[in-house]
Amino acid sequence: MDRVLLGKRTKSVEQSIEDTDEPGTRLRKDLTWWDLIVFGVSVVIGAGIFTITASTAGGIAGPAISISFILAAIACGLAALCYAEFASTVPVAGSAYTFSYASFGEVVAWIIGWDLVLEFAVGAATVAKSWSTYLGEVFGFAGGEIALGPLTIDWGAVVIVAIVTTLLALGTKLSSNVSAVITLIKVAVVLVVIVVGAFYIKMSNYTPFVPPAEPGGGAGEQSLFSLLTGAGSSNYGWYGLLAGASIVFFAFIGFDVVATTAEETKDPQRDVPRGIFGTLAIVTVLYVAVAAVLTGMVKYTELAKAGEDANLATAFSLNGIDWAATLISVGALAGLTTVVMVLILGQIRVLFAMSRDRLLPHQLAQTGSHGTPVRLTIIVGVVVAAAAAFFPITKLEEMVNVGTLFAFVLVSAGVIILRRSRPDLHRAFRVPLVPWLPIAAIVACLWLMLNLTALTWIRFLIWMALGMAVYMLYGRRHSALAQRDAAASA
Repeated sequence: MDRVLLGKRTKSVEQSIEDTDEPGTRLRKDLTWWDLIVFGVSVVIGAGIFTITASTAGGIAGPAISISFILAAIACGLAALCYAEFASTVPVAGSAYTFSYASFGEVVAWIIGWDLVLEFAVGAATVAKSWSTYLGEVFGFAGGEIALGPLTIDWGAVVIVAIVTTLLALGTKLSSNVSAVITLIKVAVVLVVIVVGAFYIKMSNYTPFVPPAEPGGGAGEQSLFSLLTGAGSSNYGWYGLLAGASIVFFAFIGFDVVATTAEETKDPQRDVPRGIFGTLAIVTVLYVAVAAVLTGMVKYTELAKAGEDANLATAFSLNGIDWAATLISVGALAGLTTVVMVLILGQIRVLFAMSRDRLLPHQLAQTGSHGTPVRLTIIVGVVVAAAAAFFPITKLEEMVNVGTLFAFVLVSAGVIILRRSRPDLHRAFRVPLVPWLPIAAIVACLWLMLNLTALTWIRFLIWMALGMAVYMLYGRRHSALAQRDAAASA
C-alpha cells in the first residue's frame, strides 16, 4: 500500500483512509456542510476584521486596503480550489499535512505539520490575548492581566482557552453548535458596522486612495520585496498596498481549518468543498465592505495616530458614536471566542494525524467516549494557555501568515503531483485548468510571502530548523511507515 515517490517514504491515499478505522483512534462523523461553514466563518471573522484592518489601513496601505483585501482573497480562492480537491479525495484529518504525505512524502509532510503547529498554536495564543483585552473594554477594567511578583499573567486569556478546550473535549458537534450561536452574534455586529458606518462616510477621506510612499522603520521592518527591489520602504504607496495584502491575509486564515475536519464530516466529498467556498464567499464580501466603510469614516492619518491600538471601535469613537464602539467591543469579544476555539481544533486535528502516523507519540491519538482525542485536547489547551498567559506576543500575525502561505504553496503543488502519480483516484471535486490554476495559486502565495518583513522570514526559518531537529531525533525512527518498511524487509 505504501509507495516511494520522489525517493521518499510516501503514504498512499488508500493507507491514509484505512488508518481512519484504526481501533481507539476513530473520530465521530457528525458534521454537515453547514457545520463546516459555521466553523469557517467563526474562525475567519475575528482578529483580522476587528483589529488588523484599522491598524494596517492607518500605517501601511491607507484607503487602498480594500484592494489589499481583494488581492488576499484571490490568493486564498486559488488555494481553496486545491484544498477542495485534496479534501474530497483524501477525507482524512490533518489537512495540508495529510495531503503532503500522499503527494510529497514523509519529510515534507513533517515539515508542513510542524508549520501548521506554528499557524494554529501561535494564532490561538495571539487571539486569546486579544480576547482578554476586549474583555477589559467591555466590562470597564484594564484588561485581564494580574502581576504575580516578576511575572505578569494574562488570566483572561487562560479563561477563554480553558472554556473552549472543555467544549472541544466534549465533542466536535457541541463545539459547532456553540460556534453557530456566537457566529450569528458577531456577523450581526459586522452588519451593523457596515450599515451605521455608511452614513458617516466622507468621500474626501478616500483621497489619496494610494497614499504616497513614506520612509519608516528599519530594514527588517520593511517587506522583503521592497528590499530586493531597492525601494527601501513599504509604508504606503504601491509597495504598501502589496504589503497590506500580505498582512490582512491574516484575516482569512482559518478557512483551511475546514479541511482538517474532513474525517468528521458525514459526506466529505460533497460537503468539504461547499464549506470551503461558502466560507470564503461570505467573509470576502464582509471584509471589503468593512474596509471601505472604515477608511471612509476616518482619514487614514487619524488611524495612523492610534498606531497598533487602532481597531474598528476607533473609527466610531472618532465620529462620536460611542454606543457603536461598545457594540463592536462586544462583537469582537464574541468573535474572538470562536476564533480561539476553531484554531485550537485545527491544532488538535493536525497533531492527532501526526500522532496516528507515529511521527509523534501514538498515545496522543487515543480517542475517548465523545469521539475526540481528549488527552491531546487537554495538552494543546494547556500549552496555548501558558503561551498566552506568560509571553508578550507581538508581530506574530506575520509569523502565522508566512506559515499558512507556505502550506498553501505545498497543497497547490501537491494537486499537480497527485494528478500525475495517481490519475486513477476518484475526485469528487476537480480543480479546473490543471496545472495552470495551481501554478497561479503557488505564484500568488509566494508573492504574498515576499511582501512579509525580513525579520518574519528569519524567525520562520529558525522555527523550521527546530522542527527538522525534532523529526531527525524522533519522528524518522518511530513513524508508522518506518516500522512497516522494517517489518517488510525482515
